[in-house]
Amino acid sequence: MSNRNYAIVGTGALGGFYGARLQQAGLEVNFLLRSDYDQVRKHGLIVESPEGDFTLPHVRAYHNTHKMPKCDVVIVALKTTQNNFLPQILPPLLKDNGAVLVLQNGLNAEPEVAKIVGAERVVGGLCFLCSYKVGPGHICHLDYGTITLGEYAQDYKAIGITDRLHQIAKDFKRAHIPIKMSEDLLLSRWKKLVWNIPYNGLSVVLDARTDELMANPDTLILVKEMMGEVVAGAKSCDRIIPDDFIPQMLEYTQKMKPYRTSMKIDYDESRPLEVEAIFGNPIRVAQQAGIKLPQIEVVYRMLKFVDVQRQEAEKTRRLLGLS
Repeated sequence: MSNRNYAIVGTGALGGFYGARLQQAGLEVNFLLRSDYDQVRKHGLIVESPEGDFTLPHVRAYHNTHKMPKCDVVIVALKTTQNNFLPQILPPLLKDNGAVLVLQNGLNAEPEVAKIVGAERVVGGLCFLCSYKVGPGHICHLDYGTITLGEYAQDYKAIGITDRLHQIAKDFKRAHIPIKMSEDLLLSRWKKLVWNIPYNGLSVVLDARTDELMANPDTLILVKEMMGEVVAGAKSCDRIIPDDFIPQMLEYTQKMKPYRTSMKIDYDESRPLEVEAIFGNPIRVAQQAGIKLPQIEVVYRMLKFVDVQRQEAEKTRRLLGLS
């Protein structure tokens, strides 16, 4: 039985799902919530999953980090658009020898967290998960769920697989969460972007689910071209993505249940989009190495436009009392 305790920062479709699984397996999990706090404190968490539905009627729910116990592992599952809150959230939660596990999309989230807690305390995690939030404290898991764990070091230096990774992996495996371990976190980040960049971006600008993007020959060409540009971006960082990786991602997506990407859900719910983490940061990293990613940059500029337009429309609705 593990004596490590966990904190979940961002109890949404991703953090809520993994945190609930860890608690179901008998681990101590402390959930930091905002808008869902009252519902979850009173009624717990509900998870629907093809692997078995379950309810946790009682969870350790908090809305103030200073009232939470210090934890061995703090899981950051917030959207990157909320990372400005992390300097206030993380220090009170972390034990002296604790670690922060960053389960966020895009590139360069770990260096942001390292500035707050120190690079030696940061672990990266990449989630291949299809899930969404039905309502407060109610999560629907559709498919997949694997997490790839990798140690972070300054400037994404590859430092291999540590005892700490094995310990965290053991807890997640106990919760029936599939785990892979990466010797090179930066390579794993770029490999995740092979999927995230085309499907998240095109789902918003073309108003499409993953199955619709796969079914249309023109959008499938766009997906493949953008994936190829991600591979070129990775190469600009001296990270080589194998030739068979793109066909593998296409096959996974073809078999996936019809899915609204996380960015499309954020757009539909009028929430800020993770444009900089998923698009802007990789583009800038590649540009610094003299590599252009033209297709990705076109979609990036489109997303910047629609993100601003949607946010302005939402502000207007609020001013008029319509939402």
